Amino acid sequence: MIFSPPLVPARLIRRYKRFLFDAVLDDGREITGYCPNTGSMQGLTAPGSRIWLSTHDSPNRKYAHAFELIEADGTTVGVHAAIANRLAEEAIRAGLVSDLATYPVLAREQRYGARSRIDFLLSAPDRTAAYVEVKNVHFIRRPSLAEFPDTVTMRGARHLEELIEIVRGGQRAVMLYLVQREDCARLRICADLDPVYARSFARAIAVGVEAYAVKCRVTPSEIVPLEPIAMDEPGPAAL
Repeated sequence: MIFSPPLVPARLIRRYKRFLFDAVLDDGREITGYCPNTGSMQGLTAPGSRIWLSTHDSPNRKYAHAFELIEADGTTVGVHAAIANRLAEEAIRAGLVSDLATYPVLAREQRYGARSRIDFLLSAPDRTAAYVEVKNVHFIRRPSLAEFPDTVTMRGARHLEELIEIVRGGQRAVMLYLVQREDCARLRICADLDPVYARSFARAIAVGVEAYAVKCRVTPSEIVPLEPIAMDEPGPAAL
């Protein structure tokens, strides 16, 4: 995914109300913009951090700038949660997620479960359909170890329970963690921050839900799915 028009560099002043931030542009102007990430963004909101912003001139938008990238822990991290599906689709088509690239049909945002939409439904005439749920990841506390979630996510746990029902119904279910940073070699489920999600994940793996993680190369010019990384198995405490 190439950023077009090019991103604008700035320094973060603060991020607040989950969806707003203040920053100072390189020309000295202070601006308020939209933060397209309602999560906690742990470790990614330090004042003074170098950030990159997209610009928007639509009259329907309240803010002309959106928070896209930040320098943290010696690397560049993508924080725009809504582009995770776009990057996940690129990763699937590039053959980075198991055999999913071999499915000829990919449908986006299909209804499933009680109240959800699956991110991708892959189908082929000669095999079981694959339901793919995508989660955006950018949280790191230890070197080389990405973690999800970075806060309690009841919605995420519900998605796992619905994937479990898909497998029990004879279909294929896939949980894909899209990591918008390059400085990680594996991903684990963060049981200390959300034990409910961790237990749901452990149950999902036990019944046959597949789980994969792909990390990205992130630069101010583009974000590119790079390669799969290992998934840590859930420990006994999560079961």
